[in-house]
Amino acid sequence: MEYIKRNLDILLNKIEGTGCQLVAVTKTHPIEVLDYTYKLGFKRFGENKVQEMCDKQVQLPADVDWHLIGHLQSNKVKYAAPFTSLIHGVDSFSLLQKINKQALKNNRTINCLLQLHIAQEETKFGLDESELKTILDNPAFYELKNIKIKGLMGMASNTDNQNQVRAEFRGLKTLWDSIKQNYQNERVDIQTLSMGMSGDYQIAIEEGSTLIRVGSAIFGNRG
Repeated sequence: MEYIKRNLDILLNKIEGTGCQLVAVTKTHPIEVLDYTYKLGFKRFGENKVQEMCDKQVQLPADVDWHLIGHLQSNKVKYAAPFTSLIHGVDSFSLLQKINKQALKNNRTINCLLQLHIAQEETKFGLDESELKTILDNPAFYELKNIKIKGLMGMASNTDNQNQVRAEFRGLKTLWDSIKQNYQNERVDIQTLSMGMSGDYQIAIEEGSTLIRVGSAIFGNRG
């Protein structure tokens, strides 16, 4: 598995000094891969599915920084709530309510990112700008004392058109700047802009991403 160390070193060197951090996307990879990566000193892992994340969490040290990066179903929130560091893909007020309820049960405040739909594919999840502001303008949102909005997340279109990808990221960064300027408060502490994956993270960094989600560029393709 030395290739993992080599790929990880290359990626960390690329982002050094950019102000951007890395989530190593470990979905579908066996626990041995995560354990090896942890022993290299890297502890920030991203999983798409709650059950897989829970299965891995009990097999690794308690100081792993777990990010749930996939679409979260409301009936799975209770399994992720005890330990998840950051939930990336929150796309509804009702899901925020469910997360808040389970965070309270676990005596935690759970950090969340609101997911914006920036791609042309309709299959991707996410809010539009109007829906985002409706949540942040809702007085009921500020009654949710056990969650904190830490920023925004988005996925660009799956296309070879780099100009399109760049425009989508740039639009999300502009919105992130606006939210950071106009909504910063006790419940909304905008610090994170999660955008960029293995195929487009370099463009994302150039457009202001603070957190990239990279799997295959580190671990190779699974299967």
